Amino acid sequence: MTAGLCSSATPPRPVPTVELSALIHALVNHPHVREKITIATAYAPALPVAGGIALGDDTAVIADGDGYLLFAAEGMMESFIARDPWFAGYCAVMVNLSDIAAMGGRPLAITDVLWAHQDSPLAAEIWAGLQAACAAYGVPLVGGHTARLPLDRTPLLAASVIGRARRIISSFTARPGDVLLTAVELRGSYRGEGSFNWNASVDAPPARLRGDLAVLPEIAEAGLVTAGKDISNGGIPGTLAMLLATSRCGATLDLDALPRPPGVELERWLLSFPSFGYLLTAAPENAAEIIARFHARDLACAVVGRIETGHALYFHQAGESREFATITPAP
Repeated sequence: MTAGLCSSATPPRPVPTVELSALIHALVNHPHVREKITIATAYAPALPVAGGIALGDDTAVIADGDGYLLFAAEGMMESFIARDPWFAGYCAVMVNLSDIAAMGGRPLAITDVLWAHQDSPLAAEIWAGLQAACAAYGVPLVGGHTARLPLDRTPLLAASVIGRARRIISSFTARPGDVLLTAVELRGSYRGEGSFNWNASVDAPPARLRGDLAVLPEIAEAGLVTAGKDISNGGIPGTLAMLLATSRCGATLDLDALPRPPGVELERWLLSFPSFGYLLTAAPENAAEIIARFHARDLACAVVGRIETGHALYFHQAGESREFATITPAP
């Protein structure tokens, strides 16, 4: 493997000197990344009742007329709710909408499930966050379910979303020879000291948020991408590991080519959960048009690697390549 692995429409950001093996050791042992590398074990018990449907995409896909219904759900971690209940409510909507966009769809409606005491101040903050996100993204909250918990218990929260797509972006269809791209919103800041939540949504104009999400179904319908996934907990390496597991491929990720906010350390950025962040694969000849479409919205987008045969994920930095992990194919 050689230096100069990737090219993009913008010059790669200089990467501070980080010993590659030490970086890999820190990332592969981080609980959020380790969880995503082995995530197939979490949904293995569902396989016998899945009716032969492959599990691992960001949403369920249901053929419907000349398109598809998309259905997804997300649960918020109890520690997150206790620490930042308003943002947990906001994120319950935001991450569901990201799942729909990652599959090439447009959202239709949200429902929620909330366990809380009726007098809980945290529950009031959660409701406010849910409502703020629905207003910002223009997606209605159409129903749900509430259940009571004792007042001294931290509320619990989950939400679901339904959407539609004309053409699907799946995580099962990356191919060796494809380029790997990332598209991300860099205009933001971390939500809380030591947090990995890169908040580029709460203070953004609603019209911009809605227009940015629309790029994903547009490039899907244009047939520009072969596969994709939204960047979630576990950041770029965790998300890429999941995509490689379902596509049964390997990859090389060029750390020098990653778009990154000024002043943010590489390790923290790799672990970050962005408000708007996607990994996409495409035929090399389509990369320039994909990048141009995101750049037209002032979103960062670059070729950051390539899909390989085999099952190894390599990190490439400053002329050096090392294996990050061997990815077990999804069942």
